[in-house]
Amino acid sequence: MKNRKQLETVLYSTLGIVIMGVIFVVLNVVARPLVWRKDMTENKIYTLSEGTRRILSSLDTPVQIRFYFSRSSPSTPEDLKAYAVRVEDLLNEYRLHAKGNVEIKKLDPVPDTEAEDSANLDGVEGQLVQPLSDDRIYFGLAVSCLDARVTIPFLAPARERLLEYDLTRAIAQVVKPEKPTIGIMSGLPVFGGFNPMMMRMGGRSEPWVFVQELRADFNVKEIPMSAEEIDEDVQVLLVVYPKGITKEAEFAIDQFVLRGGKLIAFLDPLSIMDMRSSDPSNPFQAAAGAGASLDRLLKAWGLSFDVNRVVSDRTYLTEVGGPDGRPQQNLSILQLPPEAVDTNDVVTSEIGRLFLPFCGSFSGTPAEGLKQAVLLRSSSNSDLTDRMLAQFGNAPEFNPSGKEYALAVKLTGRFKTAFPDGKPSDEPDNVSTNDVDATPKETWLKESASDNVVILVGDADMLHEQFYANIRNLFGTRVIMPFSHNLTLVQNMVEQLAGDENLMAIRSRGVLTRPFTKLRELEAEAEKRFASKIEELQKSEQEFAQKLNALLRDVEPGQRVILSEDARKERERLLQKQVEVREALRETRRNLKKEKQGLQVRIEWTNILLMPAVVTLAGVTLAVVKRKKTAAR
Repeated sequence: MKNRKQLETVLYSTLGIVIMGVIFVVLNVVARPLVWRKDMTENKIYTLSEGTRRILSSLDTPVQIRFYFSRSSPSTPEDLKAYAVRVEDLLNEYRLHAKGNVEIKKLDPVPDTEAEDSANLDGVEGQLVQPLSDDRIYFGLAVSCLDARVTIPFLAPARERLLEYDLTRAIAQVVKPEKPTIGIMSGLPVFGGFNPMMMRMGGRSEPWVFVQELRADFNVKEIPMSAEEIDEDVQVLLVVYPKGITKEAEFAIDQFVLRGGKLIAFLDPLSIMDMRSSDPSNPFQAAAGAGASLDRLLKAWGLSFDVNRVVSDRTYLTEVGGPDGRPQQNLSILQLPPEAVDTNDVVTSEIGRLFLPFCGSFSGTPAEGLKQAVLLRSSSNSDLTDRMLAQFGNAPEFNPSGKEYALAVKLTGRFKTAFPDGKPSDEPDNVSTNDVDATPKETWLKESASDNVVILVGDADMLHEQFYANIRNLFGTRVIMPFSHNLTLVQNMVEQLAGDENLMAIRSRGVLTRPFTKLRELEAEAEKRFASKIEELQKSEQEFAQKLNALLRDVEPGQRVILSEDARKERERLLQKQVEVREALRETRRNLKKEKQGLQVRIEWTNILLMPAVVTLAGVTLAVVKRKKTAAR
């Protein structure tokens, strides 16, 4: 009887396990086509953005995405296989949200197959992953609609956070193949060309990355700094560092704005890229780096831009490599966090970290009929510094003004001309009135017929890729990996004024930065406590050095120094004081460094121990509660 019960128990247990296994397999088979996911990230970075969903829902023509991946090749790295799964998951999301208007075709380009031929026709080329092997792997995709096609030759894992943006942009490009036209007028070599700093490489430089990226979505025209008119098909004009701009070109910009064209101007009091592109054989030209502004236009709009001073900010400073290789704080190379950005404006609402080197500021009150919105601003722990002194880094006598400076502004409303007398003339002042009257005057616009938009930014160097991206060559493909939102900002500006606004929110999610803001605040407080003492010690050191120099002021070079007894004692006292001050200064700096390192260590250990402590506490609490319930029974 007992054996029979044991047998029944074993049979029931075995049957139960088999039934559970069958249920598990059936559920997996049934649920496999379904996508059940919960995105727990703060900004929902693994969920299709609203912009992507709007573009997919508006599709009225079928779009095909051909995904090429060498899944059967033994040479395919495991990390690419794992990434390919995530790519397929994202493609399935697109298919589900497109309501039948997106077809996903997965192809494995095995050698000598139709899939390989299709990949080559689409521009997806096989990449060598092992130097001693002829095996090539394919990992790219092509998006097509009717006769339009956009290819992503290689899906770099390093660019995974921008995958949704790349896919959605490709879909938008094939659905609307006609690109709007924008113009770029620049005093910097943004279109590439001859560069004296690259003589060993043939003296030619490539176009800046932001120009290459804009060309993917727009027809980009290069407009000279001496242009007398802006072509009618130009919808948005970017003016970058207008150094040496002619009066005629400024008048052309004025008329462009009044006829309804959108203007984005990047001014600058001190351009690093201008100095780098100058002739190195001319030290005066290379060292000048003179500022660039649009004085006539800004004056008509009620604003001014200081080309002689840059904004220095102790809160938004950046650490750069010093002459000795050690990190050094530079108050004028600004690293703006989201707190410095206007979150209410569609252009900047999703912008995170920005790098602005030696940025200028705007002041004044907008002219009648215009409204101003400050898009970027400094902290109140800032001040204006002479642009030449700012190049040397941290000013020891920096005193914050308590004022927030406008680094970028947007003007909206009806603009009036900055040239009330019409187009500037090159005629000499002594031309007779009769001669002038004999020539019929050209008509010009004096006021915009409707509201318009002008965006002004106080820095032009921010457009260079050095300040927003690392660029690498992966499997023969140039990959841009952004570390700040500089490129995103200019793309948002252009697309908001001439392109598809749906792409802005998607792109802004592509750069995920989680800086230790609390740590930065604590470090700033520590620096503020030590700053006055360091400044006092530096002044004392300078005073002692001046007194020592005064003792030897009248001594000729090579002449033997003979000091009186009193002078000798004074010299020894000053030398001793100087040594003491230098030691105190070193000790103060060591204490500051020690305190900053202590802050980092405390935060690190807090992050390491906090969750284990919470789990342990929860476990102990549950154990105590369970024991009490057991005892009560």
